[in-house]
Amino acid sequence: MKALVATGNEILVGLADVPEPVAAADAALIRVEAFSVNRGEILALTGVYGTPTAPGVVPGQDVVGRVVVAAADGSGPAVGARVVAHAAGGGWAELVAVATDALTELPDAVPNEVAAALPLAGLTALRLLRHIDAPRGARVLLTGASGGVGHYLVELLTAAGASVTAVVADAERGSRLAEFGARVITDIAADTDRYDVIMESVGGEVFSEAIRKLAPGGLVLWFGQASLEPVRLDFFELMSATPFTLKHFPHWVADTTDAEDLRTLVELVADGGLHPELGRVADWAATAETLTDLNRRRIRGNAVLTIEAP
Repeated sequence: MKALVATGNEILVGLADVPEPVAAADAALIRVEAFSVNRGEILALTGVYGTPTAPGVVPGQDVVGRVVVAAADGSGPAVGARVVAHAAGGGWAELVAVATDALTELPDAVPNEVAAALPLAGLTALRLLRHIDAPRGARVLLTGASGGVGHYLVELLTAAGASVTAVVADAERGSRLAEFGARVITDIAADTDRYDVIMESVGGEVFSEAIRKLAPGGLVLWFGQASLEPVRLDFFELMSATPFTLKHFPHWVADTTDAEDLRTLVELVADGGLHPELGRVADWAATAETLTDLNRRRIRGNAVLTIEAP
């Protein structure tokens, strides 16, 4: 089968022939029709997390397609079912094996391109929201808000009754967030408001500036470091916000399965309560270029690549 594999060079991925995956008993084999790319995958390919993804490895987590071989243990959808899945890798390919507790069926009302943007960003946003005990009336500051996670968070938070301020690089990148009900700012240092909850995903000086806006007794949810710059905290500077809670948030730690949360996200989309922001939809031949543009902040929201049926 055809797949995009890590190259080990600056192009990051290239098309190659690789063996078809063999599904475990509790996994379904899916023919991929669309997939989403995330900045985290770029960081893995370039070695930011440690060793770069080895040449020949097939990356990819967010996929949509049809089941061609059902799980041998009888779990999950039947052959022919249309599904969205959060794969453990291997998703940028014509075929991928995914555990049935990490996928859910799709209704006809949710298009492939929209569903493909849901898994990683949607799961992250949904699980972040659950860390806020009382979102109604909460004043929330969200940094790095113009990506896929940010767009989902603004919709989920405003629907839950929170007052959201979204920090973006420029007004154009925040236009959709404003439509979703957020107050959009581009200069966090000039902001004079105080916040009950800060959701921080940029790191570096943005983290420090965000912390300065925390109200006494507030909560900081730290879920990323997109700038790749380490954070610095000054104990004495934070005296005005004490006591406060700082939580490190890894999206994969949850009391629910990916399948359960994907089902929730799909239902929200189908009911009109969630609107994935698709900054780019293109054929998967454009994946390498899309990764570059995503990494350089040229794409707002999610980027989705499609695969024509062989």
